[in-house]
Amino acid sequence: MTDRVLILGGRGRIGSSVAQDLATHTEAQITITGRSAEIGKSVSLSSGGQVQFLVLDLAEVDKLREAIANSNLVIHCAGPFHYRDTNVLESCIAQGVNYVDVSDHRSYTSKALNYHEQAAAAGVTAIINTGIFPGISNSMVRQGVEQFDEPEKIHLSYLVSGSGGAGITVMRTTFLGLQYPFEAWLNGKWEIVKPYSHREIVKFPPPYKRTGVYWFDMPETFTLPKSFPSVKTVITKFGSVPDFYNHLTWIAAHVFPKWLMQRRYMIEFLSYVSHTMTDVTNNFSGIGVAVRSEVTGQKNGKTAIYCSNLVHENTAVASGCGTGSIAQLLLEGKLNKPGVFAVEEALPTDLFEDTMQSRGITIHQNWS
Repeated sequence: MTDRVLILGGRGRIGSSVAQDLATHTEAQITITGRSAEIGKSVSLSSGGQVQFLVLDLAEVDKLREAIANSNLVIHCAGPFHYRDTNVLESCIAQGVNYVDVSDHRSYTSKALNYHEQAAAAGVTAIINTGIFPGISNSMVRQGVEQFDEPEKIHLSYLVSGSGGAGITVMRTTFLGLQYPFEAWLNGKWEIVKPYSHREIVKFPPPYKRTGVYWFDMPETFTLPKSFPSVKTVITKFGSVPDFYNHLTWIAAHVFPKWLMQRRYMIEFLSYVSHTMTDVTNNFSGIGVAVRSEVTGQKNGKTAIYCSNLVHENTAVASGCGTGSIAQLLLEGKLNKPGVFAVEEALPTDLFEDTMQSRGITIHQNWS
């Protein structure tokens, strides 16, 4: 019997990349949803699979439940997740359907993790924070942590060129991440950090080289300390290319009045202006992504550093690979872990490495 996958928000850049990945690597029947019928026709893909379209607003609770009931797996790509409740996850648990999402904000992650016991009791595997960052980045950290006798510090740096090919939603996510200070795990205690602060120059692989990154509120800032209790410091920093976008974002975070940045209309205005700008700069910056994971710890009685790097030419496609690979493993029965988990808790390193290799994604590692 053919597996049926429901991708909520599947017409967006991330959702469509997930659909393409699944169509390439599985035989699943894929249904993508959107709020209007602008692209309502089925799309045949080269793999021989077929993607169908369903008009669905998440507020249509009965229609949503019916769509979930007719699926073997639900993939939630309808961001930004700052605005989302857990209705989709709850419905999946109630109907015994496995769940994956591309959530990228601590407020949603915290709410989703509260349903761990219910999901476990229902035999539902729910894996959150998949994609590229969070997602592949978290698995790169796990890969590094496992090299040590006692891991002590995690430093994650992300870099996106222009829009990343991910559409207006990624712009909203960036500006929403500037609204409030957040907690970070530093030297064994929680400390308050200001968003887009403490610029740090990090050396990324070509074509990026040395580039500035800043503190950014990501779910892995608090899921990684939980997943790896011996770690005393977790740093998550983000930057943009070209570099002048970093300075504009810093101004939005530190110069604009806080009350203004906490208004939805301001987020929309900044998002559309930024997206218009990247339509121009994408032509020379590209839309790629770089992830750098650096883990410090004790190995054979000595302090060592394990660094891993990933570069991909298209941020949205990379995100599709991260989410699609986990969906593939669930559909094939290779990943079965009832409960709600951040990706680094759910995905073993050997499976992560296998799926990345099958997608032609290379992660370069070195000791220092």
